[in-house]
Amino acid sequence: MNTTKKTIGLLALQGDFAAHRKVFERLGWQTAEVRTKQELAQVDALVIPGGESTTLGKLLARIGLDTEIQERAKQGMPMFGTCAGMIMLASRVEDRPEQPTLGLMDITVARNAFGRQVESFETEIPFQESVVQGVFIRAPYVVEVTEGVEVLSKFRDKVVGVRQGNLFAIAFHPELTDDTRVHSYFAQMILESNE
Repeated sequence: MNTTKKTIGLLALQGDFAAHRKVFERLGWQTAEVRTKQELAQVDALVIPGGESTTLGKLLARIGLDTEIQERAKQGMPMFGTCAGMIMLASRVEDRPEQPTLGLMDITVARNAFGRQVESFETEIPFQESVVQGVFIRAPYVVEVTEGVEVLSKFRDKVVGVRQGNLFAIAFHPELTDDTRVHSYFAQMILESNE
């Protein structure tokens, strides 16, 4: 439950930001859609949802929101990326040096690593001390982490959940299930944040 009156921003350029919004509001948090620099300035945390990472990177650059997000991350704003959001937070994308990213987490990711859209699946994923439901849709995974990056979750020996300070990324879509534990984890990060 949000007792601090902090607001979670949902990057609303594409992807299923509305599903994330419903989960956080169910947990008692204020939310706001973010499409501009002014809207980003009004929120205390940011969710970067799934979608198409190349398109998202180009959109962010076109409106100048990429540099604003990078600046807020450096100031300590908690950020949570799911699927394409994980790709956007990564510093490197395997075999795609031209892929636009925010370059915030010291990780390398592989795009569409679990297969195409038709190969999407749902399964149980170890997360923290429990198991959560994970929906994988053209999902990435982390192929390299450096010191300072905490591995939170693995599936078939592939890293699918990581945290680096105020930044949190997962390869799957918890917003498409009834399980709120992944969102609650990020909410706790916000409560502990000093930004």
